[in-house]
Amino acid sequence: MPDWAYAVILGVIEGLTEFIPVSSTGMMLLAKHGMGLTDPFWNTFAVMIQLGAILAVVVLYFQKLWGALITLPTRPESRHFALTVLIAFIPSVVLGLLLHDFIKGVLFDNPTVQCISLIIGGVVLLLIDRMAPAPTQDDPTKLTYRTALAIGLFQVLSMIPGTSRSGSTIVGAMLMRVEKRAAAEFTFFLAIPTMMGAFVLDALESKDQLMASGRLELLAIGFVTAFVVAIVVIKAMLAIVTRRGFAPFGWLRIAIGVVGLALLNFA
Repeated sequence: MPDWAYAVILGVIEGLTEFIPVSSTGMMLLAKHGMGLTDPFWNTFAVMIQLGAILAVVVLYFQKLWGALITLPTRPESRHFALTVLIAFIPSVVLGLLLHDFIKGVLFDNPTVQCISLIIGGVVLLLIDRMAPAPTQDDPTKLTYRTALAIGLFQVLSMIPGTSRSGSTIVGAMLMRVEKRAAAEFTFFLAIPTMMGAFVLDALESKDQLMASGRLELLAIGFVTAFVVAIVVIKAMLAIVTRRGFAPFGWLRIAIGVVGLALLNFA
C-alpha cells in the first residue's frame, strides 16, 4: 500500500476519534501496529495531524470563540471563559512536560496497555452515564474555576494511551455536575490549547526528521483528511450525546478493546 493511502487512513481515524471518548491515540497506535508502520515518522505524523482536528473546532465554533477573543478587554464573561480554559489546560502542561519522554518511550507503543485502557474507560463511561450527579452547570463558557481545575486534572489521565482525552475530561466534568452536552463542548474548547501544545512540542523535536524525510506532503494529506472528518464527527457526537448520552461510546470502547486484545493474543 502506498504511503499516501496510510496517510488517508490515519487521517480518517484521527478525525473520527479525536473528539469522541474512545481515544484517538489508542486507535491510532493500534492502527499503526496493525498496518506494520514501525517507522518513527508515523508517531510524529499521528501527533501533528491533530492540528487538522483543532481547526475543525475553530471553524465550527468560530463565532463564539472570536466573540470571546475580541471582547476580552471589555467583557468579564469573556475573561471568565478564557480563564477557565487556561486553568483546565495548566495541569497537562506541567505533567506533560515532566512525563513526555516516559510516555512516548514506555507507554506510547504498548498495544496491550491501550486495549486495557479502552475497556476500563468504556466501563467508566457506562457507569458515569447512569450515575453522574444531577447537573447544575449547563453553559460551557460559564463553568466555575473549581470545576475547570477538576476537569484539567482529569485530563492528565489521558496521558496513558487508550484512556482518551475527551473521555477523561467529560467524566471529570459530569462528576462536577456539568450537563452532558456542555461537558462535551468544554472538552472541544480545551482541546484547542492542549492539542496545539502537543503539536508544537512534537514539531520542534522532529523538525529535522520531517524536513529530511521529504514526507511533508503526507502530513498535508493527513491534516486535510482529519479536518474534514472531524467536522462531521463533532456534529454527530453532539446529536448522539443529546439523545442517548455517552453509553454508545462506552460500549464501543469495550468492543474495540476486547477485539484488540484478542487479535494481539492470537497474532
